[in-house]
Amino acid sequence: MPLPRCLPLILPLLAALPAEAACYADWKAKQDQPLRLAYGVAELPDTACSGPDAAAAALAPRLSAAGWTLLNVVSLFGAEGLEPRRASAGDFFLRF
Repeated sequence: MPLPRCLPLILPLLAALPAEAACYADWKAKQDQPLRLAYGVAELPDTACSGPDAAAAALAPRLSAAGWTLLNVVSLFGAEGLEPRRASAGDFFLRF
């Protein structure tokens, strides 16, 4: 079967597409007795990058395993958002 004539035009465009970017979420969580609040940043799998609900579903079990209850996912962002959040997340930067 012959290749379509437009294939040589399409291949360079496909090769120029970036690889799938990493997805990150910043989150807030709590522990009870005594009450402790935390803010952190976590890397998420591609399947959890579609929105806050998917991110929460992926993140809540990871936090729960360490005794934290997820309160909310603040936002989803790419690698460009890591540095501005590093200091605020402190010990919880990419911990979970």
